[in-house]
Amino acid sequence: MRHREFWQCVDAVFGVGHGRTLTASHVLPALDNRTAEQALAQGDEPGQVWIALCREFEVPEMFHWGLPERR
Repeated sequence: MRHREFWQCVDAVFGVGHGRTLTASHVLPALDNRTAEQALAQGDEPGQVWIALCREFEVPEMFHWGLPERR
């Protein structure tokens, strides 16, 4: 997952405003007690950060690997 895809997932699953606030302020134990933004800034892979967010907020598994394809 690339950074662009990460932010698309955040916006789609959590909403643009809430998602951006969440990634900036919520500390995730799975990311060594860092926020998603801190983890990304420190070089963590966007896909791993996304999985940490999904697990923390019990996002349905169908979103864990990105947004489902639209048909």
